Amino acid sequence: MTVNVRGKNIDVTPALRDYVEKKVLTITKQFKVVGDISAVMRVEKDQHIVEITVPASGIVLRAQESTKDMYSSIDSCVDKIERQIHKYKTRLMRRKYSNFRDDFIAAAPKDEADDGEFAIVRNKKYVLRPMNVQEAVMQMNLLNHDFFVYFDDATEEVSVIYRRKNGDYGLIAPKLK
Repeated sequence: MTVNVRGKNIDVTPALRDYVEKKVLTITKQFKVVGDISAVMRVEKDQHIVEITVPASGIVLRAQESTKDMYSSIDSCVDKIERQIHKYKTRLMRRKYSNFRDDFIAAAPKDEADDGEFAIVRNKKYVLRPMNVQEAVMQMNLLNHDFFVYFDDATEEVSVIYRRKNGDYGLIAPKLK
């Protein structure tokens, strides 16, 4: 496990680098497997923004904070990740020690695509890990995203879980003709 500390519009001093590494290493003690951790620090106007991403034991924890001081941004970001870890572990324990059942989420209708030209501004690649619907919802909430693409272990196909405007969840399970 390595901690990659980068800076945008800021020079990362050894003191900042050591502070981030020390804070992040305290978080990762709770996991058996931890990937390469990335921390990005940047300054925009008078805001010091820190984004930390921790891939650990099959999940990805990410937090971003913005304050007027870089050290307080780092502290707030680490606190956010600690809350995510606590939330994740609480859900795992609740699932293990209760009569947990998988709720079926009905598939939502697909929207028609327009014929216009669209600009792709970012490409992202990641490894799909087999999981069930409930694990996908948990991962989506940990990442704080509105949708999540995953490999459904029950159907053995790629599916998309998304958050609806009313707070419920929807599932898109595409089929090839």
